[in-house]
Amino acid sequence: MPEFEQKIKNVALAEELSTRYLSYAMSTIVDRALPDVRDGLKPVHRRLLFAMRQLHLDPKSGFKKCARVVGDVIGKYHPHGDTAVYGAMCRLAQDFSVRYPLVDGQGNFGNIDGDNPAAMRYTEARLTEFAMALMEGLNDDAVDFRDTYDGEESEPVVMPGAVPNLLCNGSAGIAVGMATNIPPHNLSEVCDALLLLIEKPDVEIEPLVRKVKGPDFPTGGIIIDSFATILANYTQGRGNFRIRAKWEKEDLGQGQYQIVVTEIPYQVVKSKLIERIALLLQEKKIPLLSDVRDESTHDIRIVLEPKSRNVDANLLMEYLFRQTELESRFNMNMNVLDSDNVPRVMSIKEVLQEFLRHRQIVLQRRSNYRLQKINNRLEILSGYLIAYLNLDEIIRIIREEDEPKAVMMKAFSLTDNQAEAILNMKLRSLRKLEETEIKNEFDELSEEKGQLEALLADETLRWQKISEEIKLIREKFGKKTALGRRRTEFAEVAEEIEVPIEILVEKEPITVILSQKGWIRCTKGHNPLNEEFKFKDDDSLLMAIHAQTTDKIILFDTSGKFFNIQGSEIPSGRGFGQPLRLMVDLGNNDNICDMFVFEPKASYLIASNNGRGFVVDENHLLAQTRNGRKIMNLADGETAVFCKKITGDMVAVIGDNRKLLIFKMEEIPTMARGRGVTLQKYKDGGLSDIQIFNEADGFSYNRAGGTKTETDLLSWLGHRAQVGKLAPFGFPKNNKFFKGDK
Repeated sequence: MPEFEQKIKNVALAEELSTRYLSYAMSTIVDRALPDVRDGLKPVHRRLLFAMRQLHLDPKSGFKKCARVVGDVIGKYHPHGDTAVYGAMCRLAQDFSVRYPLVDGQGNFGNIDGDNPAAMRYTEARLTEFAMALMEGLNDDAVDFRDTYDGEESEPVVMPGAVPNLLCNGSAGIAVGMATNIPPHNLSEVCDALLLLIEKPDVEIEPLVRKVKGPDFPTGGIIIDSFATILANYTQGRGNFRIRAKWEKEDLGQGQYQIVVTEIPYQVVKSKLIERIALLLQEKKIPLLSDVRDESTHDIRIVLEPKSRNVDANLLMEYLFRQTELESRFNMNMNVLDSDNVPRVMSIKEVLQEFLRHRQIVLQRRSNYRLQKINNRLEILSGYLIAYLNLDEIIRIIREEDEPKAVMMKAFSLTDNQAEAILNMKLRSLRKLEETEIKNEFDELSEEKGQLEALLADETLRWQKISEEIKLIREKFGKKTALGRRRTEFAEVAEEIEVPIEILVEKEPITVILSQKGWIRCTKGHNPLNEEFKFKDDDSLLMAIHAQTTDKIILFDTSGKFFNIQGSEIPSGRGFGQPLRLMVDLGNNDNICDMFVFEPKASYLIASNNGRGFVVDENHLLAQTRNGRKIMNLADGETAVFCKKITGDMVAVIGDNRKLLIFKMEEIPTMARGRGVTLQKYKDGGLSDIQIFNEADGFSYNRAGGTKTETDLLSWLGHRAQVGKLAPFGFPKNNKFFKGDK
């Protein structure tokens, strides 16, 4: 139909989608996820507090059902689900989530163990003094109001914010393409920083940070970052804080003790923390810990029992800090909406500056509002004074004149408001209308008017006034109060405490078995390495070694990489173990060519099949990740084949050509990484075997079912990279010094 065809518009789909998505993203950022830098509130929190204020739920009033509050919020201001609104309300009441609660809850509002709050029909709430301070001035035209979603009500765009709520309570939220995570701080310290910024507007960030010091979490804990780290975080508006639980050693007498955790990091669920510790106990990963108990009531009390009085409490706690949420990180991202509703990451100084600018605007608006009220009252008082001085004539005019208002205005030069006030005055007030009282009130208001006009005309006076307001807030919620005392402490950790593996794993002898197919397992005890181990039908033994559960097992593969696994992590039992590739990132075409126990201060000779090699010391054997550590560089077609512990001063190498060469170990360089040097020169074939020995002892090999030792080395003695001479008569035909050598 023509009328419908005229309404159809041709638009580019990509452009329209981009516009629509951008609108959605901005609505999510502005109306849901990010707090306003001025009051530190998101729309849902602002509407919750305003609705409770409208219901007169001030701290001195009685409690009302949360269902009533939630109903008002979603019906008048916030057209979203009741679950989300009630969840936000509960969080504002949780003293373990919010540093300065804005809602005073009565009933079950959840706990630090992660239990959910009771249904809103069972719980009751009212506002706190802190929330009232945040909304102080709403009736004084301190901020703008806007229509609600249906146009039937109005709501504040932002709260006046007598308290710096953004920094005091922090905020968290995830928007489209951005997020915010601001830690709570101590109000008294934030006020000190604000006063310093008022006094010295050009002050650097460092003095401000020395005032703020760092986050002050409601659950306490200990921040273990250095001042330099904290300063960098606040300068960039991004960073992280390391928080540790607070613990103490409780003496039980007779040398016995137990560890008591009294504070845990912020946002850590206590029940899950205890479950994690209990799991480590069950898996026998903390042999020095006997038991964990939760004896908490209102206060945190987690009891850790060591296995004996000889256990070092510091070492035990250091391990628990690494393995559990007894130590956590708070990732700070001060991404907020500025006064123009533009999201950006701010430094601590910018956040404080935005708050002070807001307070300036609020002060000016409240002063203008009060000045207007005073002017209106002075006008009325002037009219009352004229009426008092001419009371008889006023009464006559009211009794006799048809238009008394107009006659009075003309006779006594009254304004419309003055005449209206006189006409609306009750007869009972005539006796109280005394000249002295009128003049006293007139003088008091005139004085206040002068002060307000001076305040509005002088910025310095306004900053003085704001300073006084900040000091009053600091006094009311400061460190002298139970609510305002600092809860989170600071303690720099100078260096990481090295936790010996023996502390964490019970030392037991094991036999490590590696199969040809790459399956690894261990058996308890030091079993004979030549016994018949069971494998899958198509598998067999590659190598086996004796070790301890506390040992690091080093593996050297054909690509020239070193891997290391903990002896306690090797699967045990009667089965076939598990594939080694599940424990280390071994290449698809790579195989293990040697396996041994890590020894401090030991050195090893590694070599390729082409007869190149070098010495590597123990510092380069340990890999930090399961990806391993690349040590030997290889040419195309070249593979690593040997890793021999250096136990002597001489090296014997034999090639596939049965040529034997002996030279001094000192001729081989020590390297951290590389391809190495030529050990023996070959025309055809490559390196077959290596033996390291002491010159005085000679080298040995299998011969006629026994072992032959050659001490006369002259026939094969030479220098590195030479060809060598034929092996002695009777040398094994496989060109290996001993049976079982690779």
